[in-house]
Amino acid sequence: MKILSRRQHHYVARVSIFMIMVALMAGMVGCGGSVVEYDLAIDCNTGGSVATPGVGTFTYATGTVINLLAEPKTGYHFVDWTGNVSTIADIDDATTTITMDDHYSITANFAFGPQYIPMVAAGGYHTVGLKAGGMAVAAGYNSAGQCNVDNWTDIIQVAVGYGHTVGLEVDGSVVAVGINDSEQCNVGHWTDIIQVAAGGLCTVGLKFDSTVSAVGDNTYGQCNVGNWMDIVQVAAGGYHTVGLEANGTVSAVGDNTYGQCNVGNWTDIVQVAAGGYHTVGLKSDGTVSAVGDNTYGQCNVGNWTDIVQVAAGYGHTMGLKFDGTVVAVGRNTYGQCDMGAWMDIVQIAAGYGHTVGLKSDGTVVAVGHNSYGQCDVSYWDLN
Repeated sequence: MKILSRRQHHYVARVSIFMIMVALMAGMVGCGGSVVEYDLAIDCNTGGSVATPGVGTFTYATGTVINLLAEPKTGYHFVDWTGNVSTIADIDDATTTITMDDHYSITANFAFGPQYIPMVAAGGYHTVGLKAGGMAVAAGYNSAGQCNVDNWTDIIQVAVGYGHTVGLEVDGSVVAVGINDSEQCNVGHWTDIIQVAAGGLCTVGLKFDSTVSAVGDNTYGQCNVGNWMDIVQVAAGGYHTVGLEANGTVSAVGDNTYGQCNVGNWTDIVQVAAGGYHTVGLKSDGTVSAVGDNTYGQCNVGNWTDIVQVAAGYGHTMGLKFDGTVVAVGRNTYGQCDMGAWMDIVQIAAGYGHTVGLKSDGTVVAVGHNSYGQCDVSYWDLN
C-alpha cells in the first residue's frame, strides 16, 4: 500500500493513515508502509508437474489465495501435497488453493500407476476383490493358496487365472500367489507394469512403455508377446493372449483351434476380453465383436448395444450396459448368465462357471457355480 502525497487533501490523508494503521494491526503492512510479502516455494517429484502456478519460488502479498494445479504424467496419479500445508484447502486434491500468511514450501507428490479403484476378478473357482484402500480380499477354492491375499497392500489392480492370483502394486511391481507349476507366478522381477492379466496357466504384464511381458505355460505360444508394441490393454484366455493396440486394432497369439486369435481385421476396439476359447472386443460405438468357440453361443453378441465393458468366462460372455444392467450369452450350466435383475453395476468379471458384479455402492453380487464358496461375496464392501 502506498502512502498518499502531502499535496493531496488532508481528509484523504487522514483516511489513508487510518487504513495503514488498520493494515499494520492486521499484519498486512510493514513498519515502512510497504505490503508484507511471503515466498511460496513449490516442488514436485518425477511423476508429474505443477501447472499452476508452476515449479519454483513465487512471492505473494499476505492473505493472497493461490490456485494450485498438479498434473500427473501418463501412468502416474496425484497422491497429496506435503510440506507447509496448514493453509492448503485440501492436501489430497490435485486442484486446490493455498492461503499466503507466511513463507511456505510445498511439494506435489505423484505415484506410479492409477489411483486405487475398487474392482473384482473371477478365476477358475475363486473370486478376488480389490478395496478402495489398496487391499485385497478373496473367496473360493484355495488349494494352492490362490486366495492368500490378506497381506497385500498398495494394490491397484488384480487379475485371476485358473488357479492363481496376480496383484499390481502402486510402484509398478507385481505379486502373485497360487498354482505355479508353469511358473505363472514368477513375476517378482517385473517393474514398470501398468496392467496385468492372468490366463489359464500364464501371467501377462503391460509395461509403461507399451511393451508386454509374459511368464508361464507357453505350449501354444501364448507368451510370445516380446515383439508387441503400442499396446494399451492386455487380456489372457485359456491358452491365448490378446493385446489392444493404441490405434484400436488387436493382436493375438496362442491356441487358435477355434479361431479365437482371428482378430487381425478388428478396428475401432476400445477394450478386449479373453475367455476359455473365445475373444471379445468392445467397439467405441458400444457394439461388440466376438470370435472363437461358439458351442454355447458365447459369441452371439452381434445385437448388443450401449455396452461399456465386456468380460469373458470359460464358455460365456457378459456385457455391462451404460445403464448399469448386464447382458450375457453362452454356457449357463450353473446359472452364471442369470443376472437379469442386476442393477447399478459398474464393473463385471467372468470365471469358469461363475459371474461377479461390482455395484456402485461398493458391494458385490455373484451368480453361478458356488461349490467352493466363490460366490459368497455378498458381505464384501469394497468402498
